[in-house]
Amino acid sequence: MTDQAGTENTESVESFRLRARDWISANLPRLAGAVGEGGGRSGVGFDDEAWIRARELQNLLYNGGFAGICYPVEYGGLGLMPEHQRAFSEEATGYEMPLILNIPTFSICAPTVLDLGTEEQKREHISAVIRGEEVIVQFLSEPSGGSDLAGARTRATRDGDVFVLNGSKTWSSGAYAADYGMCLARTDWDAPKHRGLTMFLIKVNQPGIDIRRIKQINGNQEFCEEFFDDLQVPLSAVVGEVNGGWSVASRMLFHERNAVGGGSPYVSGTTSAPQRGSSVDTLVDLVRRTGQAGDQRVRELVAESYALTRVQEHLIDRVVAGMASQQLPPPASAIIRLFGGERVTRRAEIALEIAGASAAGPDPAHPDDRDIGENFLFRQAGSLGGGSTEMARNIISERVLGMPREYAPDRDVPFNQVKRGRT
Repeated sequence: MTDQAGTENTESVESFRLRARDWISANLPRLAGAVGEGGGRSGVGFDDEAWIRARELQNLLYNGGFAGICYPVEYGGLGLMPEHQRAFSEEATGYEMPLILNIPTFSICAPTVLDLGTEEQKREHISAVIRGEEVIVQFLSEPSGGSDLAGARTRATRDGDVFVLNGSKTWSSGAYAADYGMCLARTDWDAPKHRGLTMFLIKVNQPGIDIRRIKQINGNQEFCEEFFDDLQVPLSAVVGEVNGGWSVASRMLFHERNAVGGGSPYVSGTTSAPQRGSSVDTLVDLVRRTGQAGDQRVRELVAESYALTRVQEHLIDRVVAGMASQQLPPPASAIIRLFGGERVTRRAEIALEIAGASAAGPDPAHPDDRDIGENFLFRQAGSLGGGSTEMARNIISERVLGMPREYAPDRDVPFNQVKRGRT
């Protein structure tokens, strides 16, 4: 990871913590019944009101001097270190925070613009994000692409000073509430698939984009699909270089693995997507309420859940420090991504085993029991978001351990000659 913090602000972590504590208690509303990681059930939502409220809270943080803690001062941040951000997040536990802005806006998209965007893009978009005025999402996955992002078939054809986009994207978190989307499109069909892509930072609310929300089994409509029909995008919207989009996408995936694994320095608040029914505090309350405190097996399960959290915290610290000192290469972020996915799955299984049938038919007085059941049904998402755990294992083996690359029949083949099934 590059050191993006400025040197203008050298306030000590302890001084910052005390100042943040006073401001938080005086300005942020407390969450009713907030416990554990998620800060309570009202801490996360994906309806229109939740996004409006998140923008308001982010602007409140900005006006209070506690927004963009690790972003450079010249782009509206505070120029402080991850330790300052961690101190603020700890003090904000139990208070209402704009958590839904963390992923992908703060921890994935804005850091990518910071690393590879033009100076104009940085000053315009990063500062707007920090003020709560802008939400940026990812337009990466495609209906026919699976995990092969480099196989993107959305077409971007240059016409003078604009590109004309046609195609579709899917599984875009929060796109319906976004202002901009970082879209990977193919600009050269004669080049091999990794060398003919370009990343665009496109305005969402304009003619040529049709956004449709996808309803999941639990009623959540966070995910969207997008259709581009002769969408005109200015040349100034290119992030990085034309036909150099894979380098930008790779950097974005680095930040995404960090974010999903819990290692992003740009996340503000205790968590961005809590496993509400699986926090240790929730499990302890459940065990006591159901009279299982004397069961040795149940006690071991609670201890395992706690240990998974502690191990992840130390793993994050070690890997992030290793990347910062260049003792580990940037792809090492896949290590914390992999463990994070395995942890989510295992903790969902532990919670269900302890809850038993109550996770399927919860008592209205104990809504966290319902979260346990939903988390179990949704547990595989932890192995997919931010790139699948299988991909993380490949990255670790090839780019961290130096093992031979997996065979790919389409490597160095012009994309228009790559064989593909019927769609």
